[in-house]
Amino acid sequence: MSNEPATLNAEIDRLRLELHSLQSKEGVNDISIGNYLLNRLAQLGVTSMFGLPGDFNLGFLDLVEDHPQIDWVGNCNELNAAYAADGYARIKEGSLGVVTTTFGVGELSAINGIAGAFSEMVPVLHIVGVPNTVQQKAKPLLHHTLGDGRFDAYGKAAAQFTVLNSYITNKVDAARQIDQAITACITQARPVYLTLPMDLVYPKISSEQLKIHLSPTPPPNPALKEDFVIDIIHQRVTEANGDVVVLVDACVMRHGVREEVKQFLKETGFPVYAAPMGKTAVDENYNRYGGIYVGSLTPPHIKDKVENAKLIVSIGSLGSDFNTGNFSYNIPVSRHIELHSTYTQVQYARFEEVGMKHLLPRLTERLKSFYPVSSKIDVPPFVIELPNEQDPEILHSYFWPRLASFFKPKDVIVAETGTAGFGILGVPLPANSVLVSQILWGSIGWSVGSCLGVALAARDIGLGRVILFVGDGSLQLTVQEISPMIKKGLKPILFVLNNKGYTVERLIHGRNRKYNDIADWKWTALLDTLNDGNKFETASYTVNNKQELNDLLDKPSFADTSKIQLVEVIMQPLDAPEALKRQAEMTSKSNAG
Repeated sequence: MSNEPATLNAEIDRLRLELHSLQSKEGVNDISIGNYLLNRLAQLGVTSMFGLPGDFNLGFLDLVEDHPQIDWVGNCNELNAAYAADGYARIKEGSLGVVTTTFGVGELSAINGIAGAFSEMVPVLHIVGVPNTVQQKAKPLLHHTLGDGRFDAYGKAAAQFTVLNSYITNKVDAARQIDQAITACITQARPVYLTLPMDLVYPKISSEQLKIHLSPTPPPNPALKEDFVIDIIHQRVTEANGDVVVLVDACVMRHGVREEVKQFLKETGFPVYAAPMGKTAVDENYNRYGGIYVGSLTPPHIKDKVENAKLIVSIGSLGSDFNTGNFSYNIPVSRHIELHSTYTQVQYARFEEVGMKHLLPRLTERLKSFYPVSSKIDVPPFVIELPNEQDPEILHSYFWPRLASFFKPKDVIVAETGTAGFGILGVPLPANSVLVSQILWGSIGWSVGSCLGVALAARDIGLGRVILFVGDGSLQLTVQEISPMIKKGLKPILFVLNNKGYTVERLIHGRNRKYNDIADWKWTALLDTLNDGNKFETASYTVNNKQELNDLLDKPSFADTSKIQLVEVIMQPLDAPEALKRQAEMTSKSNAG
């Protein structure tokens, strides 16, 4: 198959690394531990590191600043740094995001962002500068400690949100631990916690292992078990006479199987739809793509096509409440096949260790004979119409359809939890565009920090404009991160939906409660305030009605993103996308018990 040479090479490299780490090292110790770590990250395409300085990581940050390939971004707080690393990793598939903090106060500030990356399966390496090895043994009453000698308390907290905690304690094991930590992060698509003591940043170790590159490719599936699973799936598709619908979700992106899925769909001809977290896992201009399926919240013509198929094949699904219309999928187990990163579920049978990365190419080969039948299954076009609303105010029912014509191929759209996250779902996005959202963890303010990382990664790999949609309430949590965006010369378009507070919370509970209100900032002054001594060109606008919105969106100088721009969009406090209104109603009932 097409990916067999890469798989074989990755497995050979993995075995060579294991052998190398077991052998005694007699070579020259020619690289510091800190630079070994940085070079490993650079090999994987990491060009930006997020975080803040603290006295337990300053020695390491000297190496970061001097490294020829990795840029120290410098965030305004550790939470935002973790959000930025999350956004960076989502764009640079096959790589990872990296956040560096200091012991105790810094790492605990980042932990919400790390937890979100764990929840949504995003590979983020959290490097923590910690006291030297002598201090860790003696446990003196150091600053940033709890004052009771529990130097391990923070690692225990971090362990709840990582797949691996690795504590470097000596130079002999340092290279092996670094390799193991990074490999776990990129193959499992989850955060990893790595401590680097102050006295182990500069000691020299051998650089020999750097000649063997780390790979995000998972180990091959057990051959006989994989054969068996392919036979069973082929049998089920045969029984369904090729009447199959594919449903793609977030882990298609998180576990790097976009190309495998694209080939699978092209050669089989199966219709494809996406869950909300899987939006843009498949190009939305693909002629066999039918739109978003969200259980009971789905438009009837899409709901009918998905739920009435004889067989539904889910790829990379994450079945959270907001991703499934409050668990309202009408897909019985008897008609459902699920492909995941580490297992495959065929109806009621679960096959561990049969992951989709290696399964999909072989499954494509086996099922492509169904193309003459499956390619004739009708797929309604995924389109959105601009409503003919006479009222001048900007409603969500108009705003999102209007933006459909503003988006361009290769745009990267970052959507905040709530109104923006739901509003963008029904908008067809152009070819090679990417949607970044946090539907499962749902930490408000995440999108602003994430936008920083997204914009840096998008610039690296040649994507187009970065466009952020965030509510005024969410923006107040993490607004500082606009400052490093400007300082780094990034030029996103920031749409601030000014609806006077937390609309998503109002819809769930407390429509007129003061706790859902916020102060009304002068939003168009933000870019000037955060502009690093007014070094960079910026532009800010307020649109109060449809005509002003249309005039701005049609303005060529606005669309070309030659500078960072902020658009304040005046909206009503209780207006929201229809899907969000219905989801909020279900959530409210569910919360009430």
